[in-house]
Amino acid sequence: MALEEIYKKSLALHKRLGGKLEISSKERIRDKRTLSLVYTPGVAQVSRILASSPARAKEFTIKKNTVAVVSDGSAVLGLGNIGPFGAIPVMEGKAALFKELGGVDAFPICLEGTPGAQEIVEAVRRISPVFGGINLEDISAPKCFEVEGALQDLGIPVMHDDQHGTAIVVLAALKNAFRVCGKRARDSKIAISGAGAAGIAVAKLILASGEKPKEMVLLDSKGIVSSDRTDLNSYKMEIANLTGQRTAGTLQDALKDADVFIGLSAPAIANSSDIRLMAKKAIVLAMANPVPEIMPEEAKKGGAYVVGTGRSDYPNQINNVLAFPGIFRGALDSGATRITTEMKLSAAEAIASLVKSPTRTKIIPDALDKRVAKAVALAVARNWKG
Repeated sequence: MALEEIYKKSLALHKRLGGKLEISSKERIRDKRTLSLVYTPGVAQVSRILASSPARAKEFTIKKNTVAVVSDGSAVLGLGNIGPFGAIPVMEGKAALFKELGGVDAFPICLEGTPGAQEIVEAVRRISPVFGGINLEDISAPKCFEVEGALQDLGIPVMHDDQHGTAIVVLAALKNAFRVCGKRARDSKIAISGAGAAGIAVAKLILASGEKPKEMVLLDSKGIVSSDRTDLNSYKMEIANLTGQRTAGTLQDALKDADVFIGLSAPAIANSSDIRLMAKKAIVLAMANPVPEIMPEEAKKGGAYVVGTGRSDYPNQINNVLAFPGIFRGALDSGATRITTEMKLSAAEAIASLVKSPTRTKIIPDALDKRVAKAVALAVARNWKG
């Protein structure tokens, strides 16, 4: 289906539904007896218990299985800073996927006024009694780093999905892509276009995976993120030091002899000539949406051996939906108070392992594969060491 046709049909669907979510009760209020149990006077006893023992909220309330999907609308999909109202339908969609794939009740919380990091932190703290987890979404960098870091003491798992959901799925795809190409991560050069939330998180998770590549290069809109630059924020300087990059350069410099190109940046920034600079049997994962850094046809023209995108109309869709429902399902089930690096790595391994015999056009499970959330949830729960 052409993109314009998808837009048209999606608009009609949203208008017909009036939003994708609704609230339903687990207990039907059939008579006065039921009313007295779910509301007054019976509910008073539950309230007394929770007033004196807040930690028991997961026993008696929706906190047991509910996640807030929080955004300020400052970095929505490929649309940029479109604000909280523009973010609502995206967060609704996220909540629907939480329920469909992970059995998690999720609700969109979209914050008005382009708040700063501290204002978002304060808002999340104030609503946290109701929720068992916080999924931060579509918050611009570097604000997103500050927000996520400041909320790790909340006592419930808090994860910025644009960072860690992306990193988990990319790592899973990369594991199988290396198998297909007959290469090893430790012998590879990896170029990552994009040094924002997703790019930095992907780089860090790859470096933490135990298969540290021979060389890793990140790029932002000004070129290679290297420690000799004076215009880097603290997060970019940290990744420059972690990768050991000390010399600035262009995308073409980064792609020379690279085994992997990971795109988490902007549309149409590369062409087939750039891909020809890469090593033989190159892996290209171009995930800008809806238009990737390089279209699959163009990448293959340049000699790419394995190609993935963020789109559903091409093979090897690299989609966060493979990660977040299972991650929060596992975190809620295990009583986790945070999402650790070990949990992320185990999630990536679980996703990759579901593709028993990877091929050039099948390095990752389908986005709606119902096995994935269960496998990820089990892996995450097993690796919580609270």
